[in-house]
Amino acid sequence: MAAEILGVPVEDVIVYSSDTDFTPFDKGAYASSTTYISGAAVTQAAAQVAERIRQRAAAMLNARDKALPPVSPEAIRLVDRQAFAPDGRSVTLAEVAHNALHHENQEQIMATASYMSPVSPPPFAAQFAEVTVDVQTGQVTVNRLVMALDSGVIVNPITASGQVEGGMTQALGYAVCEEMRYDERGCARERDLRDYHIFQAHEMPELETIFVETFEPTHPFGVKAVAEIPMDGVAPAVGNAVLDACGAQVDDNPITPEKVWRALKQQR
Repeated sequence: MAAEILGVPVEDVIVYSSDTDFTPFDKGAYASSTTYISGAAVTQAAAQVAERIRQRAAAMLNARDKALPPVSPEAIRLVDRQAFAPDGRSVTLAEVAHNALHHENQEQIMATASYMSPVSPPPFAAQFAEVTVDVQTGQVTVNRLVMALDSGVIVNPITASGQVEGGMTQALGYAVCEEMRYDERGCARERDLRDYHIFQAHEMPELETIFVETFEPTHPFGVKAVAEIPMDGVAPAVGNAVLDACGAQVDDNPITPEKVWRALKQQR
C-alpha cells in the first residue's frame, strides 16, 4: 500500500516489525485488523509523505526550469521512483530526498498516522469438500478442498492464498483427526504428536483458492480481512460431503472412522 502511494516498487519498502525503539504503539495483529486497520494507517502516513514529496518536487522543477510555466504540487504524479510534471519533466525520488536533506529548507520527509474504524466489514466465503468414504471401516479421505472467498481487493495474492490454504489445513485436522481425549482420571490421552495426529504435507488433499474480489468502500484500497474465515467452513463441508457420500450423519468433530462406522451401522 505504501509502495502504491509513493510510486515505488515493493522491494524499496523496508518493514520494521514490533521494535519499540522506533515504532509507535500498536494494539497488535489480531481481530482481523492487520490489512484493514494497520493498512489504512500506513495509507494515511504514506499519503502525507507523498504530499511532501510533491511539494519538494514542484519547487525543484520550478527552480530548475524558470522559463517554463510553473508546476503545482497537486499536478505531480509519483511513478517508477520519479515525480512527474504533466508536461513530462521529472525528478527522481532520490533527488528529492537529497534536496530535502542538504539544500534550502532542510527537512526529514516523514510522517506518522493512526487509524481506527467504527465498522468491521467481514469477509464472506463458500467452502467445498470432496471426500471418499470406506463404508466397511468408516475411514474418510478428503480428496479436495475448494474455498471461494470475498475478501475485498486482494493486496498480496500469494500471501492471501497462503493464509487460506494454511487455514484449510488447520481446519481439516479439526474436521477429521485432531481429538483431545481424556482417561477416567481426567488426564489427556494424547500428549505428543505421535498420538495426536496433525496432517503432514504429503497427506494433504488438493487445495484451491478462488478470490471473488469486491471493493470495500470503507477502506482506501477496498480491502477486507482474510483472517480466520478459512477455518470456519472445512468441518461442516466435510461433514456434509460424508453425509452425501454414504448417508452417515456425524454431528461432532472430528469425523473419525469409528463415528462413521457407528453411524452406518445404525442405518442398517
